[in-house]
Amino acid sequence: MCESASDKIPGWEGWLDLPAARISGAPGGWVDLSHRITETLSRIPSFPQPHIRRIRTIPPDRANVTEVHMVVHHGTHLDAPCHFLADGPTMDEVPLERLYGPGVVWRIEVPDHGVIDAATLERATPRMREGDIVLLDTGRARHVNTPRYDDHACLDAGAARWLVDRGAKMLGVDFGTPDLAANRRTPDFAFPVHYTLLSRGVLIAEHVNNLSALAGRRVETIFAGLSIAGSDGAPVRPLARAVD
Repeated sequence: MCESASDKIPGWEGWLDLPAARISGAPGGWVDLSHRITETLSRIPSFPQPHIRRIRTIPPDRANVTEVHMVVHHGTHLDAPCHFLADGPTMDEVPLERLYGPGVVWRIEVPDHGVIDAATLERATPRMREGDIVLLDTGRARHVNTPRYDDHACLDAGAARWLVDRGAKMLGVDFGTPDLAANRRTPDFAFPVHYTLLSRGVLIAEHVNNLSALAGRRVETIFAGLSIAGSDGAPVRPLARAVD
């Protein structure tokens, strides 16, 4: 089960000691893994609707200027450790090498509200290596902006621990959260996946898009989230390309 409740709130445990990040220079084209940000893009229901407006327009103004009001967790984004850990690093404190490097894209067949457990990750190919960015393609991204997008799968606590134990650098999912879907949570839900991953510096990328063309491949990827002072997350336009 993905559900968990606890009165204990974990704290920051430190970054995992992982291999140095490298970009290979492979000749393949880059794939944009982001959703286009709009005011109506699927979002966690408790988050306010964004507002995007042009405050200066040509003509009569000399320049176009757009103003954006939104939570940093709208659209394709990264969670910093302090999103769930009061003493965890903020987005501007995340080391650059945690934002890029090699990884895998795994196609995971899972039904609405299904559970991704450690055994599922253990069977996935190609095999994960220490320091990999792990991206899960469940096919949920194609349902964005429909009610079915909110009926996504989740990881259980054992799957999150499996990723930490094997030295994952980042987990990216093609839906809103690796924890239990918002429409299934009880008021005391304890977010076990977020706490397990973020407490060891395994960053979380949510609302990732366009993974199907890379599924079953080793990749190199860049998740250069904005360096926002004191922030618990940041919008990102990630790039990936196959290297196998």
